Amino acid sequence: MSLIISKNKVDFEALKGIETPKATKSHTPIAHFKLASMAKEAMEKAGLTVQEEEHSLARGGLRYFGGFAVTGKDVQANDRKMVIGLRNSGDKSFAASICLGTSMIVCENLCFSSDVKLSRRHTGDIMGDLPRVLADSISRVTVHWSNMSTRIEAYKQTECEDVEKLAVQMADCEALPPRDIYNVIEEFRSPRHEEFKGGSLWSLYNAATECLKGGALTKLPSRTSMIQSLLDPFASLKKVEGRVVLAG
Repeated sequence: MSLIISKNKVDFEALKGIETPKATKSHTPIAHFKLASMAKEAMEKAGLTVQEEEHSLARGGLRYFGGFAVTGKDVQANDRKMVIGLRNSGDKSFAASICLGTSMIVCENLCFSSDVKLSRRHTGDIMGDLPRVLADSISRVTVHWSNMSTRIEAYKQTECEDVEKLAVQMADCEALPPRDIYNVIEEFRSPRHEEFKGGSLWSLYNAATECLKGGALTKLPSRTSMIQSLLDPFASLKKVEGRVVLAG
């Protein structure tokens, strides 16, 4: 099963051979291999086991994306995987960041609900901050997993009454490229996966993530998070102190 939809996948050891641009007074790049290694170490310390991992490079190695499927004491299921995503750049295109997400096993749709910057920019003190920020982000895995469990069940129990309107709203809030509005509607009407048939909010959610699959990895965390923010109220969900709960 794919964790990253990309044409430029490499193995973990190949990251060692990627040259990191030299630091300047205002920009201190992190080596991709260093970032991935530190993240894996933080996962291990948090009691998580990496079952699968994938790595991808772009722009001649200047941009990196990584995905790690993990399990833990309270993080396991038969229908989905917990995924920790990493991204990093040596060309100042985006900040190093970590995100927590879920991959549906039946279709490889990947959706995130967080996108934590490891630093506002690659400043000189980033290496000192990195272990703390990675550990803090990864410590939220169990809460994220629980939130997604609550969300999935609520979406499955909620009938989607106006898919056309919601698809347009996804585009309006930039969670979905406008060109994919009709694709989402068609995917909702005729899902390619039996598990997502039925016309529920869960069907629409997976129709949207199916259409986002293979799109810009840099935008995926914010897009899927915005879709959740849009759909949660229809399923009577709200966030209380970081946890997703039923309203009322």
